[in-house]
Amino acid sequence: MAKTPKKPDDETPADKTPGDKPAPQTSGRGLEIVEPIGKRVLIRKDDDKKQTKAGIHLPDKVEIPTLTGRILTISAEVERDENYPLERYDRVLFHPKHAIPVDFEGGNRLYVVPVEDVVAVFRREE
Repeated sequence: MAKTPKKPDDETPADKTPGDKPAPQTSGRGLEIVEPIGKRVLIRKDDDKKQTKAGIHLPDKVEIPTLTGRILTISAEVERDENYPLERYDRVLFHPKHAIPVDFEGGNRLYVVPVEDVVAVFRREE
């Protein structure tokens, strides 16, 4: 097994005292992004509803599943296809069967969804 060389003590910052925990290292690569490939979009699922339309508050264990969300990223293939009138930040209704959860943030509300599973776009009349 190969060992990594240790850094010399003279590379330690002057304000660091022995016993301090080292500062977290960043890769210097910037933010990590998710870019869908093929005919897919990245959707942030809306929060599940905790209240019915009649105003009844539901217990924490019971939720009304939502199948709506906002498009965050569109693959290049979908952007070029005129048959899909989707834009970034559109609110959409989607079928969750083929949605792939992205383990990217706490609460995991990001999904890569085939564009065929986006069944409606919510738009306001102008």
